[in-house]
Amino acid sequence: MKEEFQGQFSALIEKYTDLMLGDTSEELQEKIKMWALYTHISKTMPPLAKHWNSQYPDAKKEMIDLVREIKELNERHRKNQKKA
Repeated sequence: MKEEFQGQFSALIEKYTDLMLGDTSEELQEKIKMWALYTHISKTMPPLAKHWNSQYPDAKKEMIDLVREIKELNERHRKNQKKA
């Protein structure tokens, strides 16, 4: 992959994280990547997600926590935007 493309894609993730959560920390960008990919997999290949969930129950719990965290951060960010 070209380095230029990687930088451009990183900028996309950074902006998406900012728009979703109002913060662009590296940690949140990584969480957004995992959340987005898992969400896509669970919608496009539900049997794969189900298999992974049964294979790794501890990871499934962490993913549930991650989804909940992203949702809460997004709701808080949207609420703060309405106040401004």
